[in-house]
Amino acid sequence: MSIIVQKFGGTSVATAEKIRNAARRAVAAKSQGHQVVVVVSARGKKTDELVDLAAEITSHPSPREMDVLLSTGEQETIALMTMAIHSLGEQAISLTGPQIGIVTDNASTKARIKKITTSKLHELLDQGNIIVAAGFQGHDETGNITTLGRGGSDTTATALAAVLNASLCEIYTDVEGVFTTDPRIVAQARKIPQISYDEMLELASLGAGVMHSRSIEFAKKYRVPLRVRPSYDEGVGTLITQKSGEPMPVVTGVALVKDELRVSIRDVPDRPGVMSMIFAKMASRKIPIDLVVQDIAEAGTAEISFTVPRADFADALTAASAAVEELGQGRVTHGMELSKVSIVGSGMATHTGVAAQMFQTLANHGINIVMISTGEIKISVLLASDRAAEAVQIIHDTFHLDAPDQQSPKIGFQHAPETEGRQIDEHREQEVVLSLSNMEDIVVSDVLVDSTQARVTIEDLPDRPGIAALIFEAVAEGGIMVDLIVQNVSEAGETNITFTIPRADLEQCLLLVREAVDFAEQVQLSYDAEIAKISVAGIGLRSHTGVGEKLFRALAEQEINILLVGTSEMRMTAIVQKAHAATAEKCLRCVFSLD
Repeated sequence: MSIIVQKFGGTSVATAEKIRNAARRAVAAKSQGHQVVVVVSARGKKTDELVDLAAEITSHPSPREMDVLLSTGEQETIALMTMAIHSLGEQAISLTGPQIGIVTDNASTKARIKKITTSKLHELLDQGNIIVAAGFQGHDETGNITTLGRGGSDTTATALAAVLNASLCEIYTDVEGVFTTDPRIVAQARKIPQISYDEMLELASLGAGVMHSRSIEFAKKYRVPLRVRPSYDEGVGTLITQKSGEPMPVVTGVALVKDELRVSIRDVPDRPGVMSMIFAKMASRKIPIDLVVQDIAEAGTAEISFTVPRADFADALTAASAAVEELGQGRVTHGMELSKVSIVGSGMATHTGVAAQMFQTLANHGINIVMISTGEIKISVLLASDRAAEAVQIIHDTFHLDAPDQQSPKIGFQHAPETEGRQIDEHREQEVVLSLSNMEDIVVSDVLVDSTQARVTIEDLPDRPGIAALIFEAVAEGGIMVDLIVQNVSEAGETNITFTIPRADLEQCLLLVREAVDFAEQVQLSYDAEIAKISVAGIGLRSHTGVGEKLFRALAEQEINILLVGTSEMRMTAIVQKAHAATAEKCLRCVFSLD
């Protein structure tokens, strides 16, 4: 008999009537022949009320006691939901996280799941019960109640679906499914019928709020099909699963993070170990960093910029200052009132011109780009917050995301074949997952090396809308596939852009770039044909702060200097000199136990 896990969020169980509606869905699923596990959150604003109540008692509550307090919200809901199922004539039993056997580490208020015992769950299901499970909670190995932090109930649901080998995990919420962007920003946003784990993981980490990235990590690791459905009607919602054999859309969605803050560490020494130290300082404070940009060094010094969520800003400044102090050189600056706008789509990995079209769209509306960072299936830009909503709207329009059958943008795309070192071995990835000692351990499944690329850098460009569009439109018209792109605005107000391309296209690319930037005499153009792209591949790497620390420390110990950095949920990448590629691959395979 197949098992279905159904998860109901706080808004879906906020009132007695909504609880009864959720109970009817669980009973209906059982009547169709499934065994059913229901995971619930605390009702409505209950968690916020408990947090506020604790604040009235003390400004510094114990994390352990906060776990005890917050876990009561879900305990209330499971009892009420079980009563509702009983009133419909079905067997049901409520279980807290500890009663289920969800064992976590001891990180109060943000615990990670280590293991889940299933014997009791299977016994209760076989007895005909609908299990009503408390989301968001578990217990550590000494018996303390723990909570899982943001998105914890989604995480509980996908984790239970994984260990029970469920045929489906349904996430019921107050929206119709996953949309091409936030419908509150773009009225024409369209519900996506099906999306891949990778695309959803990137969108979730880049600002799409339907699901937390941690639960998508679980689903991808353990191949759990997820369906995000509305709790208020019978809509089928959005299926999140492995990519299908169908052609993937070039752009699937647009995400927005409103409160991104930029931290820059300027005038640091250009030597091995600098990036390692910075990532170590951030990792020690559990700060995930994004849009990492390292400008090509000049006169023996480099500049490293990155973005962090507003909630982590103070800690990030402290960590950056500590890095500067330890280096004995450099200074920390920061910018405010910035937003991050990103496009995500599996198809962009094999099509040229996507970045050019995005940048041109922004330029046409006079929107300046402060920073650029790219991954395999995402392009992110940092821009002024007061233009962010407009940027999302016009990008959504440009890529025709409101159309059921999305059309390609105006620039004619050309398919680019997969090149050396870009493929992720999904079979190997699953072998790594099955060997994990703890369910939420980091998955690093491979080290990929691409020695076929070249680096192009354009410095001292004027900082104004359209500069990036000018360059990448010229490159796209030449049919050249651009891989990693980083852009940063210097303290002097000049724009520096660096990108990588196939080495075979270098000569043509330089000609195109020289034509495009001929108007600016102060512009400096440089290149390097002897580089290699070293990538650590896995699942949820950006949010696991220790991955970058281990990667850069390992390279530093081999005296390998880092020229560029790229981050995404599936890969963390360093550009190094080609002569160091073999050494880099060997040491990283050792560090991540892949030999």
